[in-house]
Amino acid sequence: MITEVARQKLKSVSTATLTTLLFKRGLNHQFIQDVQPLTSLKESMVGEAFTLRYIPAREDLNPLSVFRDSTHPQRVAIETCPKGHVMVIDSRKDARAASAGAILVTRLMMRGVAGIVTDGGFRDSVEIAGLDIPAFHHRPSAPTNLTLHQAIDINVPIGCGDAPVFPGDILVGDSDGVVVLPKEIAEELAHEAFDMSIFEDFVMECVREGRSIRGLYPLTDSSIEVDFNEWKQKVNR
Repeated sequence: MITEVARQKLKSVSTATLTTLLFKRGLNHQFIQDVQPLTSLKESMVGEAFTLRYIPAREDLNPLSVFRDSTHPQRVAIETCPKGHVMVIDSRKDARAASAGAILVTRLMMRGVAGIVTDGGFRDSVEIAGLDIPAFHHRPSAPTNLTLHQAIDINVPIGCGDAPVFPGDILVGDSDGVVVLPKEIAEELAHEAFDMSIFEDFVMECVREGRSIRGLYPLTDSSIEVDFNEWKQKVNR
């Protein structure tokens, strides 16, 4: 869990900023590869990871009738993913069959889930894009997940788009994609990223005014640091 203050700060920072801070800590594989939002986001998606893992389907164990079973892992995951969390699905980077569709994603939305991410695909992608819940996938995919995927585990460590995801890790998603913040350092990353974003706003303003990036980005000129501190007071940051 992270504090509400940290959660709100993460909603205002970019995945680009967060991946830079992770890189500084030697963490280079926390960005989920090859996923994108189905629609533009009003603010960054932020929530604790609640995971679902698929394995290759074994046909004799994965007929359509398995959905009649109330203990089916996919159905259980949809009904138990906590409010404010992000459902993260390990679809083995295989978008040939859907990870979920509009009905299941709508159920997550109605239950207050913060978002859904898969390294596979969604069916009903246009409908999902119109829902009030952030959704990230590789590409649209119409076939039911049962044709290729077999839901096997809930809330265990998974790989999603080559990124390790542990239950409770903090996911942040924006127009560039989704980054996984290890839960042990998510709070400090939130505050550091927020401060870094303020500096980047200052840098952007300077660059738009025609200033050189030498000594500015990265900040190596002490006189510019004085300018930055004056700017923060001026704009109340």
